[in-house]
Amino acid sequence: MALIQPAQPEAHEPEGGQRRRKALRYAVPVAVVGVTAATIGLVPALADSGDPSLPALTAQQILTRIAASDTQTVDGTVKISTDLGLPSALSGGTASGMFGGAAAPPSLGSPDSSRADPQRQFTQLLIGSHTLHVAADGQDRQKVSIIEPAAEYSVIHDGSQVWAYDSSSNEAYHSTLPVRDAKAQSHEQLPDNFPATPQAAAEQIIKASDGTASFTADGTARVAGRSAYVLVIRPQNAPDTTIDSIRIAVDSKTGVPLKFTLQPKGKGKAAFEAAYTKVSFAKPAASTFTFTPPKGVKVTEESDKAAKDSSKDPMSGLGEPSYSGSGWDTVAVFKGKGALPSDGHKNHKGGPADMLGGFGKQVSGAFGSGTLFHTRLVNVLLTQDGTIYAGAVDQSALTAAANSAAR
Repeated sequence: MALIQPAQPEAHEPEGGQRRRKALRYAVPVAVVGVTAATIGLVPALADSGDPSLPALTAQQILTRIAASDTQTVDGTVKISTDLGLPSALSGGTASGMFGGAAAPPSLGSPDSSRADPQRQFTQLLIGSHTLHVAADGQDRQKVSIIEPAAEYSVIHDGSQVWAYDSSSNEAYHSTLPVRDAKAQSHEQLPDNFPATPQAAAEQIIKASDGTASFTADGTARVAGRSAYVLVIRPQNAPDTTIDSIRIAVDSKTGVPLKFTLQPKGKGKAAFEAAYTKVSFAKPAASTFTFTPPKGVKVTEESDKAAKDSSKDPMSGLGEPSYSGSGWDTVAVFKGKGALPSDGHKNHKGGPADMLGGFGKQVSGAFGSGTLFHTRLVNVLLTQDGTIYAGAVDQSALTAAANSAAR
């Protein structure tokens, strides 16, 4: 996963990047929409006082600084806060209990996979606030750690070697990338396009917003003790989107995004925010990216290529989506593999589906019947035939898409 790389021209994207970039154009922001859609069926803003005095820049000049940034190293602490407005029963400890204490639902990766598997771990960032330590030394070396009060989870990429270690379960996960593909494939160790840092989130949104949003400069800010310019992105010609605006604080010296805030329509806290609380752009020590499993650690080798390919994307079990609408109003459509039980979830007594029965709203239309699940950012319609409609759009847009598909 390239943590620092600025947006590059299409010709320089790694193999597979063009397909993901195309998806970004249709589903904004795809990382939040995609992973939330996968989990919805189961499952204080940071600021520094005082705005610095800096020479005024236009929005285009700020974008140019981001694109021109050649920063390849970072060592810092990131706070990620997510407030999707999920029911209280699906947040905090209750959600963890629903999934048997696992950090992520079993559906995201095989239930028999290692607890250290990144696909199982990183979805916990979709609920509440978390502290991460991030370090990078170019494309060949990165480390991301989720810091919890009594445990730590880390993913370390060093050349062709990728290790993940979960201290709470004392398990490790190891993958060896082919040397010729190591750079292109390193980002696949996390869910596709997962915004683990402010700059990763900013890169996704800027690519996706081209031609569909307005960009304006909105003064300055101080983030992690550094002076920054503030760029505001607002959707245009998108009446159905739930997204009001996105604010990106860009370091005045390096052009690296230091803070990313996604604000949904209506009042309340940001739906998603990632910001550095401490940051240095000096080169991290080489030892940062080395890992040797401690004695007694259970190590799982990712040797089954087919299994890896089928589990690297949280949505892979649903197949490739089709899309309805365009730009910020896009609805992703995942065809199910069979009709849902018509017994009101009684076959899943006590499980996540049973608990969610009271959270969803029953709806009907030309598509038949279904259940509509609502968050402050993403809405999901699950129809009786097993089709899923998901997007950062109003609930009415989902039912309209389902009705249109049924005609």
